[in-house]
Amino acid sequence: MGGYFGAVSRKDAISDVFFGTDYHSHLGTRRAGIAVFDNKLGLQREIHNIQNSPFRTKFEDIFDEMQGFAAIGCISDYYPQPLLIRSEIGTYAIIVIGMVNNEDELVEKYLSSNKGHFGAMTGGKVNTTELIAALINQKENYCEGIKFAQNAIKGSACILMLTDHGSIIAARDRFGRLPVLIGKNEDGFCVSFESFAYQKLGYEDERELGPGEIVELSLEGITQLAPPGNKKKICAFLWSYYGYPTSSYEGKNVEVMRYKNGKIMARRDKENGLAQDIDYVGGVPDSGTPHAIGYANESDKDFARAFIKYTPTWSRSFTPAKQKERSKIAKMKQIPIHDLIMDKKLLFVDDSIVRGTQLKETVDFLYSNGAKAVHMRSACPPIVYGCKYLSFSRSNDEMELIARRVIVELEGEEGLKYAEEYSDSSTERGKKLREVICDKLGFASLEFQSLEGIIEAIGLDRSELCTYCWDGKED
Repeated sequence: MGGYFGAVSRKDAISDVFFGTDYHSHLGTRRAGIAVFDNKLGLQREIHNIQNSPFRTKFEDIFDEMQGFAAIGCISDYYPQPLLIRSEIGTYAIIVIGMVNNEDELVEKYLSSNKGHFGAMTGGKVNTTELIAALINQKENYCEGIKFAQNAIKGSACILMLTDHGSIIAARDRFGRLPVLIGKNEDGFCVSFESFAYQKLGYEDERELGPGEIVELSLEGITQLAPPGNKKKICAFLWSYYGYPTSSYEGKNVEVMRYKNGKIMARRDKENGLAQDIDYVGGVPDSGTPHAIGYANESDKDFARAFIKYTPTWSRSFTPAKQKERSKIAKMKQIPIHDLIMDKKLLFVDDSIVRGTQLKETVDFLYSNGAKAVHMRSACPPIVYGCKYLSFSRSNDEMELIARRVIVELEGEEGLKYAEEYSDSSTERGKKLREVICDKLGFASLEFQSLEGIIEAIGLDRSELCTYCWDGKED
């Protein structure tokens, strides 16, 4: 995944971009970078590895090293960026957040038709941002180049470009799977993934770009280079999992959605007479907490934190690249509150159940500390398909997805034809899926939010949401 922030300002833009980018640290853990433009110094850039140190500590010296009235910054889970590119249409810095599925095909086509080259990474991989830049450079101007690149790729690409005359070009991906928001203050404009990032810096909401829309930000104002398209498919998982609680997308706040989502799940459990004999309701991990609060409020059960995560030194359990190390750190972080666990019947709401590896260890940890029963609720439907549009999951193999793995174990690949039935708890297949996962992970009971339930909680029309990871339906 990744996040981005940019600003053009009559004052030095470094401060706003430093803090604005830092506010996207929840979206990536590997690399970060900032590019700045100054009339005297031109384009400047700095990139750091942030796997073992937070963004702030790596970039705290840039106030002395860089200056300029326009800047862009990013947090990235994969490739180093922003890149500085010199081409026939101009010299610029570029950031790309998204996913390209036909990378090899595009690289081969570019190399054979233009006799060009790419800087290769370890293993021969090409930096996706460099590939997008190469596609943009095929056309005569930035706007036409961006449209060409977005039409050529299979996947998605939100793009920020900092030009060599100090303007920022912002492009939302073709179907608006990720947000691109514009803020303004008396000194200029900013562009951001997260709305709260610029609100904390004194900017006001200006507008949210439509799908495929391209704009240019300068000190003079906002110029639309390409209008939005008619088809929108924003990622529904934004609200359930990786969106920040204080942010809003398409006018729908993340935290509010999660409360509603939990209430809908509790209401359905009550109607079906499920898990009514509960002592406490809790959330796992942190992003499951607001879903759990909504569940507790609707079910009239006490909300409680049966264990606390020790985060001063391990703020994010999934930072290590290897699953074994992530699991070990996750276990080290969990500190029980015995009075809230011993002989208690607990229900936890998770934002999602992807692989189930850490969740099983959490359940084992609760039982080892005296829990009488551990019920589990997922705040979204079973994840059966790996995302082909965004890179928010670490699952490289779809068989790592526990719901998909169980379906294949039960019926082979043919079973995937009935994924919709498996998602539905009222069907025999749906009941079997839940029963098998309960056996594997040690749950007293398991339920998933329905697709209809999560759409209701978000509050957008189903036609505007991408739900591919749950239902496998492509655009």
